[in-house]
Amino acid sequence: MIVDTAGRIHTNANLMGELEKIKRIITREIDGVPIEAWLILDAGLGQNALLQAREFLKFTGLNGLVLTKLDGTAKGGAVLAIADELGLPIRLIGTGEGVEDLEDFDPASFVDALVS
Repeated sequence: MIVDTAGRIHTNANLMGELEKIKRIITREIDGVPIEAWLILDAGLGQNALLQAREFLKFTGLNGLVLTKLDGTAKGGAVLAIADELGLPIRLIGTGEGVEDLEDFDPASFVDALVS
């Protein structure tokens, strides 16, 4: 299941509670189902991304991050603070608008692009 929250749900406790409830029901109804909860972040969000990640982690138990929109001027440096503070791995990066533009995260390439 993919849930698109449009990036603004973290400011609404009732909607975050509903997201938590969905996860709880899936876990209860489908015994032993592996649940991966990845937060997709726009590389241009800056420090607001950290706030979003904290809230989603609290309500959904995130397993990883996906960083998108790295095809423009945004470099996505805030994701380093998120990975460090919350211990979340960066799973994928997006450099375009299609699914074919998703790539596995390569830390060395990311750091090179970030500091160049």
